[in-house]
Amino acid sequence: MNKEQQDIKLWMALVPFVFLVTSLTINVLFVFKDSAHEGSNQLLLLLTAGITAILGLSNGTSWNAIKKGVFKSLKESKQALFILLLIGALTGTWLLSGVVPAMIYYGLELLSPTYFLVASVIISALVSLATGSSWGTTATVGIALLGVGKAMSINEPIIAGAIISGAYFGDKLSPLSDTTNLAPAMAGTDLFTHIRYMLYTTVPSILIALILFLIIGAQNTGSMELTAIENVQQILSSHFYISPVLFLVPLTVIVLIAIKIPALPALFVGTVAGGIFALVFQTDVLISLSDAETSTLVTNLKVVISAVFTATSIPGIDASLSDVLSSGGMAGMLNTVLLVIAAMCFGGAMEATGFLARLASAMLVFAKNTFSLVATTGATCTLVNITASDQYLSIIVPGKMFSEVYKKRGLAPENLSRTLEDTGTVTSVLVPWNTCGAYQAGVLGVSTLAYLPYCFFNILSPMMTLLYAAIGFRIAKLKAPLESRLK
Repeated sequence: MNKEQQDIKLWMALVPFVFLVTSLTINVLFVFKDSAHEGSNQLLLLLTAGITAILGLSNGTSWNAIKKGVFKSLKESKQALFILLLIGALTGTWLLSGVVPAMIYYGLELLSPTYFLVASVIISALVSLATGSSWGTTATVGIALLGVGKAMSINEPIIAGAIISGAYFGDKLSPLSDTTNLAPAMAGTDLFTHIRYMLYTTVPSILIALILFLIIGAQNTGSMELTAIENVQQILSSHFYISPVLFLVPLTVIVLIAIKIPALPALFVGTVAGGIFALVFQTDVLISLSDAETSTLVTNLKVVISAVFTATSIPGIDASLSDVLSSGGMAGMLNTVLLVIAAMCFGGAMEATGFLARLASAMLVFAKNTFSLVATTGATCTLVNITASDQYLSIIVPGKMFSEVYKKRGLAPENLSRTLEDTGTVTSVLVPWNTCGAYQAGVLGVSTLAYLPYCFFNILSPMMTLLYAAIGFRIAKLKAPLESRLK
């Protein structure tokens, strides 16, 4: 920060932030609504970056410094962008290989009358983990589970709470999830370090949620109607070859993650493995997606390669399963990629002008120690969810705002990335006017405020991350550079 920037007024630093939150709130609630993430939010981020640059120039920051700040920010995000594109490719081959359908098929077999709510959490978690989409999970198996639960005379908001709890557990831990990739990108850590570190708070939260649903479920004595579940399984088996052998594909990726192979090569191997399994086991699916009358290696390979890059959906699939049994390929990730690029431009401009540091210093009045810093971060994430009504922004804005603060406090970036997900990702669905809350209420037919008390996992996750910060458990310290340790 140069001499002219040393006395930045708080109001000046607040102008871009307030403009962004206000414009995004209006955009999401009244203008583009559910389609706001398809371009208009990105444009508003770029517009705010421009406003930030103008204010910075008027305050003494050079254009060259702002440009360098934006380019530096974009450079930091390049790995996350490649991972997002590769995830689009992986979802395409995992769909064609039958991995996703097999996970849904076998997950549904976990149902039993006594443990319906617990099974609903587990099934939703498995599907969300496999697809990286909480929205796709609730719109498919979630609807089927809701129908079965209603037949058992279980309270609909409780069923919705179980479905959402499982869906967001899987979404948080899935390397295919855009928010799971976004959080480490904003905080400055890598994907698999972020996922491993989230396990410390996420697993206890889901275990407590399962116990609570088990207690509630034990009070239900109704009979179970399996028709809806059997119908879904019949649809899946009629279109795909379903076998446990298909789980070798995700198991390969899990093993690579466990032995700490970097994200890009691990996901690349998973993509290739999915493509090979599609060629071996799903020839009927491939021929249905090609223009050829007979199945050949060349025609099948063309379908697999096409699924890597472009949208793919299974012909003749039931409408109730069309969302989860489709993939956008790399092209489907472009909106998220553009969102990251726009956010990094905004963040880079805010950082270069000194506005980000000024806002962070104002927030740090409330952050005297590690606990209050984590609490302030979580409160900011929740506030953005409430005001800007967008899950992605609840990760992006606080992530850029606090990343340097965590480093200065000697805290590893995975502390920040975990907090962003434990508070930003999971609380979005609890806000009625947030895109996530509005979507889930519309899909499940249960109002947000009605299912909110039963989203045990979503409520427990922020509490768990605050508890860890309060007692100092699993709070990773930043490793000092070698030069400083030798002094």
